[in-house]
Amino acid sequence: MNTFKEYIASQLNSKSPQMDDLIENCNTRQILKDEFLLRQGEQSRYIFFVEQGLLKQYSVDEKGKEHILMFAPEKWFVADRESLYFKRPSLYFIKALEDSRVVLLEESFINKIAEVDHSFLELNNRLLNNHILHLQNRINSLLSDSAEERYLSFVQTYPDILLRVPQAMVASYLGITPESLSRVRKDLAERNFHK
Repeated sequence: MNTFKEYIASQLNSKSPQMDDLIENCNTRQILKDEFLLRQGEQSRYIFFVEQGLLKQYSVDEKGKEHILMFAPEKWFVADRESLYFKRPSLYFIKALEDSRVVLLEESFINKIAEVDHSFLELNNRLLNNHILHLQNRINSLLSDSAEERYLSFVQTYPDILLRVPQAMVASYLGITPESLSRVRKDLAERNFHK
């Protein structure tokens, strides 16, 4: 079980009854596969924590091509922070790739939990900085790494996603065609087989 309560307990040393009450009152939703949590053009109201299942955050360009920014498996957070914090229409979709259970966290929850336990601010900062680091590394990878290097980085970041999503989605995340991804995987398999 990957409940939000268990996740927070594993990250903080708080035994506060107020903290337990706040977490118990979080809005948790069962989301069906292919259901949207956010659509492009809507203003985001939540940070989503995945207890069970898998989400993806992506945009669609003017030609209808999908560009996957991130996947969010169990124990991951996903949000359109620009839309949420700057009250702007979202550039992204957030959609369930599997039947999922998701905790919907409002900005007011973040403020309240930080008041109850100041160590939550440290956790929140660590999560934000980790998110920024991930995005910076991803931008740098898209600009400078080979398709093979990007694929190997993907496998390290998302070890079980290859078994859960179609190859076309992995290719979209990597910024390459499905055919290029097939070549990368074939080359890696051949090199490893001949060792």
